[in-house]
Amino acid sequence: MMQHFLFSSSARARCASGRSDWRTALCRVACASVMLGAVSVAQAGLFDDDEARRAIVDLRQKVDASKEDCTQQVSDETKRAGAEAGQLRLSVLDLQNQLQAALDDVAKLRGENEQLAKDLSDTQRKQKDQFQSLDDRLRALEPTKVTVDGNEFRVEPAERRDFEAALATFRKGEFANAANSFVDFLSRNPQSGYRPSALFWLGNAQYATKDCKSATTNFRNLINSAPDHMRVPEALLSIANCQLEAKDIRSARKTLEDLVVGYPQTDAAVAAKDRLSRFK
Repeated sequence: MMQHFLFSSSARARCASGRSDWRTALCRVACASVMLGAVSVAQAGLFDDDEARRAIVDLRQKVDASKEDCTQQVSDETKRAGAEAGQLRLSVLDLQNQLQAALDDVAKLRGENEQLAKDLSDTQRKQKDQFQSLDDRLRALEPTKVTVDGNEFRVEPAERRDFEAALATFRKGEFANAANSFVDFLSRNPQSGYRPSALFWLGNAQYATKDCKSATTNFRNLINSAPDHMRVPEALLSIANCQLEAKDIRSARKTLEDLVVGYPQTDAAVAAKDRLSRFK
């Protein structure tokens, strides 16, 4: 019994010094129960009269009141803890919502950044294409360097286009159309670097259409304006051919002799020698 009493005193001390939460209340209830048992045993042995019984009843009433007080404290603490837990859950949920909203904003910004990067890339590509197109158009308008019949010179794009078109017509065998194209070209480009070559091909087109007189004139224009041109030996040979067709043997012989003397290392000179040998 003494041990029970000592235990009760120690328990009461721990409860009195504990925190005012629901665990403290439970401790108090336990202490009160122990006290009641201890006192009941002690009183049963010491008192048998009404005073003892009244003391026991009074003590039990105090213990019951203490139990009710502890129970109420436990209930209050439980409610408070539940309210705090609910508030904590709401706070956690609010933080989760804020975090999700932040993640959504990040994803949105990432998507916008990717779209901006794509738009920038598309814009740069379009600008590059536009610059390239503009550069191509400008180049098409700029003079270009060409080499024709051993001569290098610069020509306008339209000038080159017209000469090459006339030459293509000649090579297709459309000699009359080619002659007209070369006449038109020379009238529009009298100072062109193509002029000697244009005169040569014009003379050949006219020779092919049996217009030997015009052909001879244009071959001589080539020889007089560009005596060092690589087509001059061929032009002389063509003049001799026109003279032979006109039965002007004397002039043809003279032209062939001039060709052999003036341009001895050319294929045209070889052909001229062959024809001169036939006159003997």
